[in-house]
Amino acid sequence: MSPPLTVADFDYALPPELIAQHPSPERGGSRLLHLDAQGRLHDRVFADLATMLRPHDLLVFNDTRVIKARLTGHKASGGKVEVLVERIVEADRALAHVRASKSPGPGTVLRLADRFDVTVLGREGALFDLRFPGDVLDLLQAHGATPLPPYITHAAETEDDERYQTVYARAPGAVAAPTAGLHFDTAMMQRLEDAGVARAFVTLHVGAGTFKPVQVEQLSDHVMHAEWYTVPQATADAVARARAAGGRVIAVGTTSARALESAAAQAQAQGQTPRQPLRAAQGDTQLFITPGYRFQVLDGLVTNFHLPQSTLLMMISALAGMEPIRRAYAHAVAERYRFFSYGDAMLIESPLAAFLSAPAPSAPPDTAVSGPAA
Repeated sequence: MSPPLTVADFDYALPPELIAQHPSPERGGSRLLHLDAQGRLHDRVFADLATMLRPHDLLVFNDTRVIKARLTGHKASGGKVEVLVERIVEADRALAHVRASKSPGPGTVLRLADRFDVTVLGREGALFDLRFPGDVLDLLQAHGATPLPPYITHAAETEDDERYQTVYARAPGAVAAPTAGLHFDTAMMQRLEDAGVARAFVTLHVGAGTFKPVQVEQLSDHVMHAEWYTVPQATADAVARARAAGGRVIAVGTTSARALESAAAQAQAQGQTPRQPLRAAQGDTQLFITPGYRFQVLDGLVTNFHLPQSTLLMMISALAGMEPIRRAYAHAVAERYRFFSYGDAMLIESPLAAFLSAPAPSAPPDTAVSGPAA
């Protein structure tokens, strides 16, 4: 019997200079590391993606929109506060992280952006329940700042307001971008359509918990943060069409993957058997995907490089296998790929997917290709 997995099993050394602080000059200008279904690595560029997919493949995108969720202000006492809205629960009410020298109690009034006051109603766990003086989204759009990840060291700039947002973002509610989607521009979307690659959308409002480290030693003790997701019937139907046509279902980002697999888990909880047609679903998900998980929907994933010991690194290790991901990350560090939200991308094919018999895309002549370790 294998020993239980621990966070140390998902650690790796990353030179700080490989953490991308700004996006590439063009959305599609990043590199792409391809981990194929046979465990081989191919160094590519993101512009190659349209040639690496096949007609009837389905790409599933997360259309959540990042809100300007970060606000600064002060208490009546003059003490500074920083507010990060996590979830809007009513038009004028939100749950938020509040940083202050002393935790504000119910009834405390916070002056934000030197423009308006919010009232602390209470707490829900680590989050504060705040009443705003008007529509939360409108106030955030007018006075908030784009909530960049903690490993990006500069304050949000005008460039970030545009580039930390996908070109297909529609549904406001995320406080972190579904970063695999940041590589897609309108030209790439058109190339994929011209190549016969279908697309569909889910919504998962990415929370700040996506950056929260796993704080227990054994993975079985970790409680996953909750995020709201929606898988519409149109997307469930698109998955069914792709399957019927022999196509692959490839999620763009771990958030899209989590939404699809959460919908499958909800269907199973309602008595549906695995691999039956997906159904529309929505709700909070705390699905924690670790090695040993059996994917019900995914055949592949477009994703960025993830933090050491993170739940996202655990998810991709479940999809591709722990050893192939370790090799891929060691290769990415050695080849100076750019990491995290503004960094380069990976295309991961599941070794258990039905398309194992299909030939892997041939690498360009100047592309380094490595086989699985002996």
